[in-house]
Amino acid sequence: MMSWTVRSEELRDVFPDLETTAMLAGDEVNANWMSRLVRVSAAGDCYYVKTYASRGRGLRRWLGRSRVRAEWENQLLFEQLAVPTAPVVAYGETWMSGKYRGVIVTRELAGTRDLASLAAEGHASLADRYWRREVLGQLADAVRRLHLNGFVHNDLKWRNILVASGPEADIYIIDCPMGRYLPGPLLTRGIVKDLACLDKVGRRALNRPDRLRFYLAYRQKRKLTRADRREIDKISHFFDGRE
Repeated sequence: MMSWTVRSEELRDVFPDLETTAMLAGDEVNANWMSRLVRVSAAGDCYYVKTYASRGRGLRRWLGRSRVRAEWENQLLFEQLAVPTAPVVAYGETWMSGKYRGVIVTRELAGTRDLASLAAEGHASLADRYWRREVLGQLADAVRRLHLNGFVHNDLKWRNILVASGPEADIYIIDCPMGRYLPGPLLTRGIVKDLACLDKVGRRALNRPDRLRFYLAYRQKRKLTRADRREIDKISHFFDGRE
C-alpha cells in the first residue's frame, strides 16, 4: 500500500515521492519514537516535513485511520470550514513488507509564534488588551466553526495555536491528529474538553473579563444564561482529578 499527494504542481520536483521527502535534510525541530519533524528550505519558502515511523498508539497501530492520515485529513477539513491552519502541501503513507512510513508537509507560516510560548515568556503582546481581544475574537470564531460542524480538536492547547506578528494578529490552529466528528453526548463532552484545554493556560495568562469575553464571543451572546454558567462550571472543573 502506498499513497502520495502533492497539492501544487510547482512543488512536485521538491517533494517528488514519499521516500525522497522523508529523507530530506533540514533543521530538526523535534523527534521521538513515533515521528520526526524537520524544517527545510525549498523553492523560496520554508516547509515542515513530519515523518511518522508508526501508525500511532494502541489500536491505531493496526485499525482505523493512522495518526498522520488523521492529521492531514483534519487540516484539509479546516480549510474547507474556513478555519485558519498551516497549508498542507503534500502527504501520504506506505506500509510495505511490514515497514510503515507516513509523511505530511506543511508550508511554514512565517512570523508566527505559538500562544503557549508567548505566555511562558510573558510576551508584551499579551499585555496589550486590543491585541488580546483581536486574538480571542478570532479564536472564538474558529473554535465555534469547528464545533457547529460537530467536530472537536481534542488537543486544543495554546501550543497548538499560532499567532502572526503584526497589528492583525491572525491566528492558526494546527496539530490535530486526535480531532474527529462526534455524535450527541460525546460531542457535548468533547466541546467542554476543547474549551477546558484552552482555559488551562487562559486562566493564568488572561484576566477574568477576557475569559468571559472569549466565552460570550464563542457563544455569540451578550449575557450569560443559566445553561452557560453550568457549562462554564464544567469547563472550569473538567481536569479536576485527571492530572
